[in-house]
Amino acid sequence: MEPSIKFIGRIHSPFKRIEDCPLQEHENAPEASITIFPDFAEGIKDIKAGDQLVLLTWLHAADRTVIKCIPRRNYDAPQIGVFSTRSPDRPNPIGMHTVKVLSIAADGIKVSNLEVLDQTPLVDIKPVIKG
Repeated sequence: MEPSIKFIGRIHSPFKRIEDCPLQEHENAPEASITIFPDFAEGIKDIKAGDQLVLLTWLHAADRTVIKCIPRRNYDAPQIGVFSTRSPDRPNPIGMHTVKVLSIAADGIKVSNLEVLDQTPLVDIKPVIKG
């Protein structure tokens, strides 16, 4: 039996088209809010404003057939292997994003600088380990 992924929430972002998304969170990405599904709400109870988190997302609009791609929208560059890039287009389109928690509620989190499409599924949340 193949493993399955349970989405734990959904991202709410101003981006409706892939072309509008910055390539990385530190490239002028806006704030976003995350709705945590009720079955997983207990899991965010110890997260606080100011915490840094790593969000793992399912980049649902990605092209899952891509093995080679053009780096950073540089169409003059030769194609390179997708696994040496952060391209959202890849066989398993898992996104990784470092964010800062701006506020927290019982059913969600508001975060800084998130560069994903509106309605992107959330796979997991992990704290940033400092040290």
